[in-house]
Amino acid sequence: MTKALELRQVSKTYGSGANEVHALTDADLAVEQGELVAVMGPSGSGKSTLLTIAGSLEQPSSGQVLVDGVDLANVSRSQQAKMRRRSIGYVFQDFNLLPGLTALENVTLPLELDGASAKAARVSARNALEELQVAEYAERYPDELSGGQRQRVAIARAIVGNRNLLLADEPTGALDSINGETVMRLLRAATERGIAGVVVTHEAQLASWADRVVFIRDGQIVDQTVPPPGPESLLAVGDPR
Repeated sequence: MTKALELRQVSKTYGSGANEVHALTDADLAVEQGELVAVMGPSGSGKSTLLTIAGSLEQPSSGQVLVDGVDLANVSRSQQAKMRRRSIGYVFQDFNLLPGLTALENVTLPLELDGASAKAARVSARNALEELQVAEYAERYPDELSGGQRQRVAIARAIVGNRNLLLADEPTGALDSINGETVMRLLRAATERGIAGVVVTHEAQLASWADRVVFIRDGQIVDQTVPPPGPESLLAVGDPR
């Protein structure tokens, strides 16, 4: 079976000489369809770099990145942009909703950019909002929504259409614990429909929603484990702090 995401010996270096920083070193990661993987590690460990490279927002210095079996090195920038619109959903910590568009329009936009008719895009977007229980806020603007509501809209935008890969960078960082648990439950539900998910988080309790937890330190993947029933035992395996 083709994996939704594969990173093979991926490295990323910024700067040169005395200013050289190795953000990632020989990272290997494979994520199956329907699998939710949490990535944990201290600040500056390379978590976000791994995610942006996986989503083709950055290019690796070396190694291979494959999405649905397609090597991104063999794909043009315009084709990568098309893959991001069609196959990859990205959830940002700060939501990244466009303030001048309503919730519905924010979710509709990637579909319309990819050539869907306005009517079809609105139907798909409204269905995604209903799935995330924020359809009643469809005509509201982001600044009229709470943090939890904005995050749900951001997730709806990330899963709308036929996405195969969902990437989330600290999606609960701006939320309280109750809304954080809700977001992880929604991401879990998305993967149970067959989407592959990779979530960067620093909270062991939220990582326990994942099928597998990957620990990264100083740009290197140092451990992978299946999360145990309780967050305390997860920290005992590989406390990243």
